[in-house]
Amino acid sequence: MMEINMFCHFGPNTFTDLEWGNGNESEDIFNPTALDCNQWAATAKQAGMGGIIITAKHHDGFCLWPNPHSSHTVAQSTWKNGNGDILHELRQACSSAGIKMGLYISPWDRNDPTYGSEAYNETFQQTLENALSNYGELFEQWFDGANGEGPNGKKQTYNWPLFNSTVAQLQPNAVIFSDVGPGCRWVGNENGQAGFTCWSTLNIDGFTPGNAPALDTLNQGNMHGSYWIPAETDVSIRPGWFWHQNEHPKSLDELLTIYYNSVGRNSLLLLNVPPDRRGLIPYEDSLRLMELRAAIDSIFAINLAKQAKITASNTRGKSNSKKYNVSHLVDDNYHSYWATDDSVLCPTLSLDFQTPITFSRIMLQEYIPLGQRIAAFHVEYLDNNGNWNTLTTATTIGYKRILLTPTVTTSHLRIVIDHSLAPPILNHIFLS
Repeated sequence: MMEINMFCHFGPNTFTDLEWGNGNESEDIFNPTALDCNQWAATAKQAGMGGIIITAKHHDGFCLWPNPHSSHTVAQSTWKNGNGDILHELRQACSSAGIKMGLYISPWDRNDPTYGSEAYNETFQQTLENALSNYGELFEQWFDGANGEGPNGKKQTYNWPLFNSTVAQLQPNAVIFSDVGPGCRWVGNENGQAGFTCWSTLNIDGFTPGNAPALDTLNQGNMHGSYWIPAETDVSIRPGWFWHQNEHPKSLDELLTIYYNSVGRNSLLLLNVPPDRRGLIPYEDSLRLMELRAAIDSIFAINLAKQAKITASNTRGKSNSKKYNVSHLVDDNYHSYWATDDSVLCPTLSLDFQTPITFSRIMLQEYIPLGQRIAAFHVEYLDNNGNWNTLTTATTIGYKRILLTPTVTTSHLRIVIDHSLAPPILNHIFLS
């Protein structure tokens, strides 16, 4: 399962120290001195990331590949005598590392003279067609809904049906990202924080990219949403999206908090790690990623729940059902799970330990191939005086829910599902 992917903002802004380029930058400004996409891919792989999404074209219109439908590309640059192609090098690097590749292609273009006219929609469709046809299979097409003025002072009315259909035709397995999907949605902020309640479903009728539901709706989703459009949390390891010499990566504690508040709240994490002017991921950023990976691996190395005798107030079919037995909750097989009968929406799971355990983290997972169901639950523990105490309460679970709790020592724990839209299905419980 993909949980964290790498975003790479890279382009003229890397060299001009801007976040949004003006579109009139000389192509020669783009001149990485030691570009090594293999280093990017190796870093992502070692950090446990499943793929890399590259800003193939940002708002300035500069294309990191020789796009024949633009005159503002690497082909017009003196870099590699106009023979450079970042997408080709990244494709080879991702394939060698065994990770996936995706593209960010901004429809806003501050360079193209036709921007603001119907002709630009055709140009952008041709740009998409060229990029999506020549670099192998892509796992995600990332659309930014930004829509500002072009070089002629006009704004564009984007033809989203044309753009999305082009992606669907050329890359049928690619997830399309925008603030309204249709594959996955923007989480509503760039702080690395999915909603405390985070549904994978969303109502998007009447909305388009750039004209999305309210930010809190994007953050939380809709409980009874008509479309499966899970959240993707995009945040940068540094203050800015592009590399800036005077900026430095976030601390390990900050990144762990982002992990808990994104992946741990039913959202994929897209962590931006910008290459520098050499075309390399800086050492301090790479080191921080390795620290994050090591911390996550250590925190979730030993599952104390495996020490428990687990019982359920109800199990689908019968309590000893092999297919739905509570033993599947700790068997580390993603595709095995515990479920209840159709009539039971609010069951209780009991974990009893022969020897008291001490923990401060709880992770629960629903079996997402069968949908997201649980809307509210709470966890109780038995104290030394024989009293049951509520340890924590939460709403949605989804693919993964991680709760940080006060440190407690107990021999008896209960997970009580208070509200579920359908019979609950859980495939994992983890305590540490």
